Amino acid sequence: MAAKPFASSADTEAKEQTLEVLADGVYALTAEGDPNVGAIEGEDFVVAFEALATPTAAKEWLAQLREHTDKPVRYLVLSHYHAVRVLGASAFDATVILTHELTHELIRERGKEDWASEFGRMPRLAKDADSVPGLTWPTQTFADRTTIDLGGDRGELVLEYFGRGHTEGDIVAWLPKQKILFAGDLVEAQAALYTGDAFHRDWAGATLDRVKALGAEMLVGGRGAVSRGREEVDAAIEQTRTFLNVMIREVGTVHERGGTLKEAFTATHAALVDDYGHWPIFEHCLPFDVSRLWDEFSGVERPVIWTAERDREVWAQLQG
Repeated sequence: MAAKPFASSADTEAKEQTLEVLADGVYALTAEGDPNVGAIEGEDFVVAFEALATPTAAKEWLAQLREHTDKPVRYLVLSHYHAVRVLGASAFDATVILTHELTHELIRERGKEDWASEFGRMPRLAKDADSVPGLTWPTQTFADRTTIDLGGDRGELVLEYFGRGHTEGDIVAWLPKQKILFAGDLVEAQAALYTGDAFHRDWAGATLDRVKALGAEMLVGGRGAVSRGREEVDAAIEQTRTFLNVMIREVGTVHERGGTLKEAFTATHAALVDDYGHWPIFEHCLPFDVSRLWDEFSGVERPVIWTAERDREVWAQLQG
């Protein structure tokens, strides 16, 4: 059997983008399983949520947003640190770049390595890679909760940290008045999970419990379609939780009996592929997911830094 192309290196077809107006002044851009972004209008400014992989890609999103509002971007909120989510930040000319304080530390610790890793895994997303001026650094951070007053009768935007999940520092953006949640990569709507930097048991348990407890009536996940209505919102959260729990069960079982990482990958793939194998980036993510979860079961508390070289080694071992 021929080896599978590395990660998403063979994924070269452009995805169709859809800009949706979720409520007055609330926008989401989805793209058939590519990373989602959003924006929220204040009285005289815009809050942008996520930045895409490069300034060139971000400018294309902003051009679509400018068909609806010409207000300046005052705040750029980044839900977490992964290169394809944040390196387009310079395009926004934001006054404030907001992240969780742990995200700031992750950028310091592994920003350059993650940049090389992610652009190698997903070259199509790295549109005009040379347009990236350098690492994206937050200008403001917080620990648990902070709010942005949107002005007038628009209410407030609440940024909250619910615990470790997709990374150490994921935050959500919550509009309590409109009951709209931008969940970042803590929730995916019918798209495979990337968990290579995750804390699987925290994420599947208390973190998702807190996300669900908000009672959102509309949810924009990190990838996939917008979830509308409590039934769809809860389904997206539980799809995410189930994916994690199946991984935890399968990898844990192999680890406990003294099996190998390759055996854990094979068992996890078999358990997930029928239900989730047709979802975007399933084959791409799973080797890195299982490798990180195997480390967790082996007592490695924090994720090992991914490098372009380590990516290829894990891929060859598990998907080769």
